[in-house]
Amino acid sequence: MTALAPYACDPAQSRGRRYPEPAAPTRSAFQRDRDRIVHSTAFRRLVYKTQVFLNHEGDLFRTRLTHSLEVAQLGRSIARTLQLNEDLVEAIALAHDLGHTPFGHAGQDALNSCLKSHNPDSAGFEHNLQSLRVVDTLEERYPDYDGLNLSFETREGILKHCSRRNARRMEAREPGGVAQRFLAPCGDGPHTQQPSLEAQLANLADEIAYNAHDIDDGVRSGLLSLEQLMEVELFEAYHRETLASHPGLQGRRLLFETIRRMLSAQVYDVMDATGAALRAAMPANVQAVRHYPPLVCFSDEMAMKSATLKRFLLQNLYRHPQVVETTQTAQQVVRDLFAAYMADPAQMPQAHSDRFDQLDSRPFGSARHQARPERVVADYIAGMTDRFAAREHERLNGRVVFPV
Repeated sequence: MTALAPYACDPAQSRGRRYPEPAAPTRSAFQRDRDRIVHSTAFRRLVYKTQVFLNHEGDLFRTRLTHSLEVAQLGRSIARTLQLNEDLVEAIALAHDLGHTPFGHAGQDALNSCLKSHNPDSAGFEHNLQSLRVVDTLEERYPDYDGLNLSFETREGILKHCSRRNARRMEAREPGGVAQRFLAPCGDGPHTQQPSLEAQLANLADEIAYNAHDIDDGVRSGLLSLEQLMEVELFEAYHRETLASHPGLQGRRLLFETIRRMLSAQVYDVMDATGAALRAAMPANVQAVRHYPPLVCFSDEMAMKSATLKRFLLQNLYRHPQVVETTQTAQQVVRDLFAAYMADPAQMPQAHSDRFDQLDSRPFGSARHQARPERVVADYIAGMTDRFAAREHERLNGRVVFPV
């Protein structure tokens, strides 16, 4: 393994686990986290949870699982060059979408609305917070605690976004924990503190990965055309470069090579821009990183081009009438499931319905600690795959909305 920079996360200096455990004889703390994530039930379910296109729409579209693997690959490549901890980046990347609902962001928005409508004081549904809830609470694999008992650094990286309201709630239950950075000021400015460089890198690798593969999936679906994409500077430049190197190249090979070059350019840009930012800031250690603005970054030029690509995808893919129609149907499925389970908890497996009346006093981290009924239902629905949610909806409502 490449020697770590002084501002990289050293597993030997980890802030530890919520439930202390002896060190593993052959694996670092972050390697152990990665392995626990890969073997978790929630990770396996990602193969049937989708990004933009739903599970029934085709076998070759990205899923949350393939997306997570792509993020991990990009993150490790960049981490190695920057002398950051590859294992921590990989663990965060593999776990960052564990809390996503069925039907992508459509399911998340619907579930958030259900929770808020049922209980205005609810924390709502944030998929990053749910990913943390999965690894802290909902996985049931070990005899002595709920969750996977991951290290602080992995848990903090998973929680890449969090509202201040939810951060305050988490801080009250876990003082000085993973939510503290969303409340702690960064110097005299308006910003709060940053997580580790590894967490910052996993976040940016996520952005690079989904921009690239949404182009691929969008063209494969027929909703995007190469002619439309030529309006995007970042794509057009590498499309032109590809044809200059391979005159006459067409079809999938032309698209793949253009995306490959675009990805490579973004990766090398992050390496160069981040290296320059680190040389300018010269953080002495991991703790010092927290008091700077984000140091893992694009150059200004690449950041502008990436933002333009995101706007293009929002307008032309995510808001495409066909995607919007599917999204609306998916949201109705989630709303119907929520209403059905709230009205009759016995429709859920007994392990879930039993939690309705179990407000026990075990420590924070327990799956059943003060679990309100609506949160129990949200946990159950969020854990579903696309096709299971569609089947459940058919069972409860007697009609098919998505073929499975």
